[in-house]
Amino acid sequence: MFMSKHPTANNDTDNGPVFDRPRISLLSEEHWLYLRKQYCMSPRELQVAKLVCQGFNNEEIASSLRIKEGTIKTHMRNIYRRIRVKSRIEMLLRFVDNVAKSSTKLETELPLSSNIKKPDMTTISPPSDVS
Repeated sequence: MFMSKHPTANNDTDNGPVFDRPRISLLSEEHWLYLRKQYCMSPRELQVAKLVCQGFNNEEIASSLRIKEGTIKTHMRNIYRRIRVKSRIEMLLRFVDNVAKSSTKLETELPLSSNIKKPDMTTISPPSDVS
């Protein structure tokens, strides 16, 4: 049986796979610190969660952090239990949703600027052509 390597964009010059991990991060360092506090994660659990959310698998995370793959599984089990999820994608979605809710909450709690005046609702009359 013939097994080929991952497809490449250009076999002559490019040695990397066509499908690379996205180079985008949905959560900033500030968000991660908020999530660490919110879910009482240890510094190592936070490192693991960040790498998972960047698309790394357990083997790659273990190699990167120089720990055993079984330890990664233990950290993942603890994180899943703590935030009440069952998968990596559910964990990422929970984190993004939690950060979005916290940002909205902070915006609504900020006091209005003193130079912005609220309209006086007693002086506003309804339109006259309402049927």
